[in-house]
Amino acid sequence: MEFVKTDDGKRGSVQLMDGTTEAGAMNYTWAGSDKIIIDHTHVNENYKGQGIGKQILENIIAWLRADNIKVMPLCPFAKAQFDKNADFRDVLM
Repeated sequence: MEFVKTDDGKRGSVQLMDGTTEAGAMNYTWAGSDKIIIDHTHVNENYKGQGIGKQILENIIAWLRADNIKVMPLCPFAKAQFDKNADFRDVLM
């Protein structure tokens, strides 16, 4: 599987692709030059229960850390992951 990031400077997403099939995606909106808001997570029905959403979030967190960007998780899934995993919280606004 491969992560694919798209970003137009206002909105973006990180997809986890299984060949040509999207296993899942997490969408975000920029809130300034150094902050994003995660607003939606989607996992393909055929990939539920495989930790796809968490894998995508971990990929996003690695990018945020590398580029010194902070995040506000408005998406219920992302917020729950930050609540459960103290190791993720260093990128929170």
